[in-house]
Amino acid sequence: MARPRRLSTSLATVLVLAGAGGLSWMGAEAAATYIETRSAGAVAAALQSGGHDWAQVQTDGLRVTLTGTAPSEVERFRALGQAGTAVDASRLQDAMTVASIEAMTPPDFKVEILRSDEGLSLIGLVPAATDRDAMLRELRPAGNAVSDLLEQADHPVPDGWPEALRLGLQAAGMTEQAKISVAPGQVTVAALAADRDDQIRLETALRRAAPPQVTLDLQITAPRPVIAPFTLRFVIDQTGPRFDACVATDDDDRARITAAAQAAGMAAVPSCTLGLGAPSEDWADAATAAIAAVAELGQGQVTLSDEDVTLNAPAAVPRALFDQVTAQLERALPATYHLQAQLEQAEVVQTAPIEFQATLPPSGSLSMRGRIADAQMRQAVDSFARSRFTVAQSGLRTDPAVPSGWTVRVIAGLEAMGTLQAGEVRVTPDLIDLRGVSGDPQASDRAAALLSERLGTGARYQLTITYDRRLDQALGLPNGEECVARLNIIMSESEIGFEPNRSSIAGNPEQTMDRFVRAMADCSDFQIEAGGHTDSQGSEAFNAELSRSRAQAIVSAMAEAGIRVANMTARGYGESRPVATNQTEEGREINRRIEFRLLSPHPLDATGLPAPVTVSGITGETTEPDPAPEPAQGPQLPPMQGPDLPASTAQMQGPQLPHSRDASGMVPMTVGVAEEFQTLDEREENLRVPVLTPDDDTPRPGPRPDSVAARSGGQD
Repeated sequence: MARPRRLSTSLATVLVLAGAGGLSWMGAEAAATYIETRSAGAVAAALQSGGHDWAQVQTDGLRVTLTGTAPSEVERFRALGQAGTAVDASRLQDAMTVASIEAMTPPDFKVEILRSDEGLSLIGLVPAATDRDAMLRELRPAGNAVSDLLEQADHPVPDGWPEALRLGLQAAGMTEQAKISVAPGQVTVAALAADRDDQIRLETALRRAAPPQVTLDLQITAPRPVIAPFTLRFVIDQTGPRFDACVATDDDDRARITAAAQAAGMAAVPSCTLGLGAPSEDWADAATAAIAAVAELGQGQVTLSDEDVTLNAPAAVPRALFDQVTAQLERALPATYHLQAQLEQAEVVQTAPIEFQATLPPSGSLSMRGRIADAQMRQAVDSFARSRFTVAQSGLRTDPAVPSGWTVRVIAGLEAMGTLQAGEVRVTPDLIDLRGVSGDPQASDRAAALLSERLGTGARYQLTITYDRRLDQALGLPNGEECVARLNIIMSESEIGFEPNRSSIAGNPEQTMDRFVRAMADCSDFQIEAGGHTDSQGSEAFNAELSRSRAQAIVSAMAEAGIRVANMTARGYGESRPVATNQTEEGREINRRIEFRLLSPHPLDATGLPAPVTVSGITGETTEPDPAPEPAQGPQLPPMQGPDLPASTAQMQGPQLPHSRDASGMVPMTVGVAEEFQTLDEREENLRVPVLTPDDDTPRPGPRPDSVAARSGGQD
């Protein structure tokens, strides 16, 4: 009976202990819940009082966790510090995040509209509210192919965006070749116009279409015309300074030229056309120097036609001042330009001779001055000159006091001048004086024959013509560009090398020098530069000196081979002008080279041209007949087939051209069927026969007979 009582005691003990443990757990749970609730309330109140409504509080026992997205890093630290005033900082756990700055800043909305012959392309970022379909519909009416590469961002539409986009789409419809940049409140149009008028029209239309809240930036350009010859003419006379013609290569050159004109006395800003075709990069240097020369003279004119410069001053300019200004201008002009200076002589009415003078500079334009009978004869002479030359200026003055037949003598002098490449002709009542340079060894004979053909008998002439073999096309001598091309080909095919980092020629250059000797036989008169080039290895200063030394070594070797190198120069460019990449050994080898360059297209003959032979005579003089020529060698040709022509041809209808030959060894002019000589007065009068314009009453030939048409196969 004792055993059951021990079981009951043990069970009671267990029950008591379990009850005590349960009560302890419930007490601890209640205490923890109380602490969590109190801590959460205290921290939440602290955050609320600090203005941190964005923060949330979570508790786990004694641990207090702060969550939420802080507007900035500073606000996060402030919230953490504010929570530390309510609970111990060691109990706080930071689980807060910071809002992204990029997410808060609106993106840069921008659209690039690219228009070309292939169509349009849209690139950029637009607000999500932008009607992209409407944009494409507006750009497609003309059948344009549109490539849509736009992206969208879900942000509010910024101010000025709709107006700017609308203007950009209008600009795309107005242009053919353009890049249009659209940003909120701003549109930039970079376009290419067809010409200057199209540029003005496009700029005006876009400015009118631009709303006031949009800033419009126009960068519209027009292609520059090609101008040949490149001509500038500056004049100072009784009316003041002015441009008769003005061209420039770009805006900087135009600014320099106009500034020089204003410094010479022009009150208004002169206009100057931009164009292509300048003979050299030194055009503005030559133009400003020429304008300054006329300004120093105080009167006169200067004409630049490509590389030919003609300075003319009236007789009122003192000779000493004219010579001084001419010398200064000649020194100031770039090396490739050539100056012709002329000071008119003071005219004395009683003793001044009647004369005509025409000047033809090398590769330039003809200038004429002197007296002529009347306006009709002046037009005849001017037309004749323009049919054979490029006329830069015509300073002909009418003078009824010129002798009879004067116009025929002037035309004869101009025609004889056609045998020259450069020179001048002076015509007086007593003499036709022709001087110049020609590439024709028979130029004197040809000029004398032309004068005789035009003037008949009794006209005195004097011919002083220098033969320049380089101008003789029959010899086929190379020009400067061809000479340089030959030298560069030889250099590229040669095996000439240099010691590493030295200017000593490696190997035997004899074979290459032999080729140089043959190539330079007709090229030593040209100014040629031997330019040395290196790769980019080493310092710039070392490479520059090394390249110059190597170029000088080539020139010295050519001199030792017997080549005349007086007109050659050596220059080192170092690594400044690569023609291949310097990142590979092959490219560096290509960049290590010697190149020849032409400095001036005009040869400098150190030996001088042969002395001219002066030929004086009178047209129509009897000369000894030449011996009968040897019969031509070659196959005997059959007689030419064709209809029999009458022995004498009928006289042509219209004015009689002013030329003839007399009976003294010359072929006489044919007038009708009689051979008779016309005087200079009669031939000059023929120039005045008016040209009749056909009208409805003018007789016209009828159709050809059927038999003739059939024989010709129906060909008119």
